Amino acid sequence: MKVKIVCRKLYDYVRYDLKEIAFPSSLPDPPHFKKRRKLTWKDRYYVLKEASRLYAVSWVRDIGPELRPNDYKKREEGADGLGGVDDKGKEKDPTTLEDLAVAARGGMETLRPALQRLYMTRASAYRDALKSFIGGYQEGVQEVREKKEDFESQKHQDPTDSNKSI
Repeated sequence: MKVKIVCRKLYDYVRYDLKEIAFPSSLPDPPHFKKRRKLTWKDRYYVLKEASRLYAVSWVRDIGPELRPNDYKKREEGADGLGGVDDKGKEKDPTTLEDLAVAARGGMETLRPALQRLYMTRASAYRDALKSFIGGYQEGVQEVREKKEDFESQKHQDPTDSNKSI
């Protein structure tokens, strides 16, 4: 009879407890929580289709009004607000990415100077930021030293003042 009990307990352990140890169930949902219905295969297909379309469109540099309609509305209102002056008449400086794209089309001879300009620009910006940080850090250290000196001078003056008054 003991063998039967041991076998039953072992069977229950494997069936219930071991399953819970290997694959723990999550906490139950709060009482106010409403469960969503499961998506049908048709709904899943539409979600996947729309997500893949948005993902594919996001790889384009100018993603268009279908993804960012508010940005395009602001541009149109800005052009109307200026009295019909178009941005097309103004020449814009090419961005760094555009410079690199043009240089890459020209080959290695034109790409090397563009990359050197890019690295030098980044290095100078990093150097300026580092100088600014060091300057601010030194000012902070100087302020702390001055406060410490003022505190120590007051500390040394207070005992002498109290000794004089006695």
